[in-house]
Amino acid sequence: MQKTYCYPEFAYVQSAEQRDAEFRQHPLLIIGAGPVGLSMALDCASRGIATVVLDDNNSVSIGSRAVCYAKRTLEVWDRLGVAAPLVAQGVSWQLGKVFFKDELAYQFDLLPQAAQQMPAMINLQQYYLEEALVRAAQAHPLVDLRWKHKLLSLKQGEGMEGARLTVETPDGVFELGADWVIACDGANSDTRRMLGAEFSGQFFQDRFLIADVVMKADFPKSADPQVVASDAHPPRGRGPGLRRLGTEPERWFWFDPPFHPGQSVLLHKQCDNVWRIDFQLGWDADPVEEKKPERVIPRIQAMLGAEVEFELEWVSVYQFACRRIAQFRHGRVLFAGDAAHQVSPFGARGANTGVQDGDNLAWKLKAVMDGAAPERLLDSYHEERAYASDDNLRQSTRSTDFISPKSRASLRLRNAVLELARSEPFARPLVNSGRLSTPTPYLHSGLNTPDADVFSAGLPPGSPCVDAPVSVDGRADWLLHSLGQGFVLLSWGPGVDVSLGGIRAKLLRVGQDIIDSEGLLAQRYQARPGTVYLIRPDQYVAARWRSFAPAKIAAALGRALAFEETSA
Repeated sequence: MQKTYCYPEFAYVQSAEQRDAEFRQHPLLIIGAGPVGLSMALDCASRGIATVVLDDNNSVSIGSRAVCYAKRTLEVWDRLGVAAPLVAQGVSWQLGKVFFKDELAYQFDLLPQAAQQMPAMINLQQYYLEEALVRAAQAHPLVDLRWKHKLLSLKQGEGMEGARLTVETPDGVFELGADWVIACDGANSDTRRMLGAEFSGQFFQDRFLIADVVMKADFPKSADPQVVASDAHPPRGRGPGLRRLGTEPERWFWFDPPFHPGQSVLLHKQCDNVWRIDFQLGWDADPVEEKKPERVIPRIQAMLGAEVEFELEWVSVYQFACRRIAQFRHGRVLFAGDAAHQVSPFGARGANTGVQDGDNLAWKLKAVMDGAAPERLLDSYHEERAYASDDNLRQSTRSTDFISPKSRASLRLRNAVLELARSEPFARPLVNSGRLSTPTPYLHSGLNTPDADVFSAGLPPGSPCVDAPVSVDGRADWLLHSLGQGFVLLSWGPGVDVSLGGIRAKLLRVGQDIIDSEGLLAQRYQARPGTVYLIRPDQYVAARWRSFAPAKIAAALGRALAFEETSA
């Protein structure tokens, strides 16, 4: 059925320890070469950690799957050197519209704060993402990517240094060891099963059809800017064919549309003229029958109109869960991505959250492996990312409850909200077609140093850094590029580097090392002369002050490295 993509086949290579029948201990093993595992490997390798990645497959994922990648995730990939081609190939968008029946009820803008390097969101088929990450991993000297390596067992403890893994390949079974293991092997994680890390949460009794459709069409795109920006009562319309003005791609979501009554539908564009359409089917739908072309094609024709020509690219039926494991760290094994938590697809929180797990974990693992931080720093990975997971679970559950009401009373309430949203601004925040992925602030993290000086705005400790245009050596650039991936002291005044053990916080002076070319940097960080921000290696704020005080900075650096035992 695939029309636009030829799936690569990556070569299996017998590993040296299997060839030589020699047990070897590796610093780090990552299980799973999906978007999360590959991003994790690139992040760890970029910090100097020799990384072995095991995957039981030898290609990329079938179908578009995870489609939407958010600004924060793109910023992580930019730090890893892989974002530019993804953004160039993907379809960038920031405006979403929600329709009730055949009328516009609500719209939202994901990037209300302009002048940032990365778009609010890109749509790109997962197979393109994985292929790009594979190529980057293959090119990195510290990443050993091993295909057709299936994990059979994992043991740790009992006097072992790290973990011992049994792996099966086309050449047989062998054992290898690892000081640390990161499980990125997805929702059906073998690693999780082996360690008895059970999910807690709920399955939702609903089914959705995904159809990737190849067609040439000029929707969904933005209408006249005056209409888009207005809170006026929107014009009536009867489907995509009547809304083809404008140039910018959008995300469109329908509740109870005439072409699929009583259910919901999502439409947005990917590259190669491939369009992603999600149809809500209901729990009683037969997933085998619903995937048949004779069932799918009439649904799409009813939606698009008889005059629109299209071809099916990929079809799948899914159900979903919102759940997570109790602990993301099990001794020397850490869980990330769908192996640690699952959310509904509404809001594009799955892959984005998993990549941000790696963003949180890689620098901490490096500090611990180097002996520059105590091992309890890794406990903060669970603290911060389980908190983020719980936030995502709440958001996903609320979206699911709005999209799929479980009672007649809930349905009446939802429809009343949608009716009101057309004309009443107070109702619009209640419309929930999927709260789209944003980075979770760690405002209560034990690694933060609470404000002692007065800030009425800016970014409090635990916030992800916000990008801003700057100038470096006379050329236009962006703040996040200058932060890099170590500890940074972003200072609007004099100062010096501050070190603690083997970790150094490098001074970055605004006005000297970088120029606040448009004044937005000071505005976004509520900075004035003397202000200092301590930025973590994952570009989160650890602390901030109104003046440079080396002793306070050193104490905050120690806290950010978990030298000081704290509780959130």
